[in-house]
Amino acid sequence: MKISDMKTLNGFLNAVDKCDGNVYLISTFGDKYNLKSALSKYIAIGELLSENGDKLELFCEQKGDEGYFMEFFENNPAVL
Repeated sequence: MKISDMKTLNGFLNAVDKCDGNVYLISTFGDKYNLKSALSKYIAIGELLSENGDKLELFCEQKGDEGYFMEFFENNPAVL
């Protein structure tokens, strides 16, 4: 997924904040960024905004949290 503007990024981070469990972005190199960790979140934001942003995979520990991202993706189809 590649995020190209700050409005979309804020919406994505709002979805992360609503989640009860951990949310991860996983790169093709095996890097795993926990978006619930402040330090990891900043690194992940850099990856999302970079050229490699479209190669990141989203993973939620709790199934119930996936609905927040489904709503985000419905409102921002260009991200997928």
